[in-house]
Amino acid sequence: MIVEDKNRPIGFFDSGVGGLSVYARFREILPFENTIYFGDLLHLPYGEKSKEELVGYARAILNFFKSKNVKAVVIACNTSSAQAYDVIKTEYNFKIYPIIQSCAKVISELGYKRIGVFATEGTVKAGKYTEELNKYNSDIIVKEVAQKNWVSIVEGTLNDLEQAKKNIKNDIKEMLDFNPDKIILGCTHYPYLLSELKKYADIDLFIDPAKIFVDYIKNDLSTNLNSSNSIGSEEFYVSDNPRKFIENSEIFYHLENLPAKIEIFN
Repeated sequence: MIVEDKNRPIGFFDSGVGGLSVYARFREILPFENTIYFGDLLHLPYGEKSKEELVGYARAILNFFKSKNVKAVVIACNTSSAQAYDVIKTEYNFKIYPIIQSCAKVISELGYKRIGVFATEGTVKAGKYTEELNKYNSDIIVKEVAQKNWVSIVEGTLNDLEQAKKNIKNDIKEMLDFNPDKIILGCTHYPYLLSELKKYADIDLFIDPAKIFVDYIKNDLSTNLNSSNSIGSEEFYVSDNPRKFIENSEIFYHLENLPAKIEIFN
């Protein structure tokens, strides 16, 4: 592959700032890559959307990345990985990395017998974590539990925080009754809630897939796609509310400038 192709950017997308947990890890270990991040705040939260809606959003975003001449796209969103990836994965001539499918093989080889998954309603409905983990190890028992407001807590759109904390406590209790060896935080927003989650369970019980995911991408890129830059460029775009995005982005990553708002949806 010629140098110009290797130096094309890599796209990342999520419904909001949660995907920055993956993006931040990526920039830490692959700072020489050119990157473009898209936050779809217009349709936040994804967990409550239908499969048809999610496929439509993913296509619009991937078409945008296509116009930016990317060499790969990272689906830094569990719900989109669960609901949209299998539909759109062959529609583009660049590499697409979905977080669930990329991480499941690695997690399945870690020797755990009982794995819990906290995820959005859309991710749990698809059952993709169970499907993918059992694809590689049919002996793993998986319990997926959906949360209706965890993303809203992180994005700052939920007013009743005390009730939210009660809901988190109840969700943890339900999961601990399953007696899991590990609990996957199956939404990129959820690592932000570890300070609350660790009140009810040992922090070592939780798996943040971001590190596993980025290590997987790094190993795959190293075969023939690594950039030759000394330092990579960064671009940030949102479909709505750029000021809200930059305020919330501090949870995971510091942005130097306000992201550009663009309209890519019909």
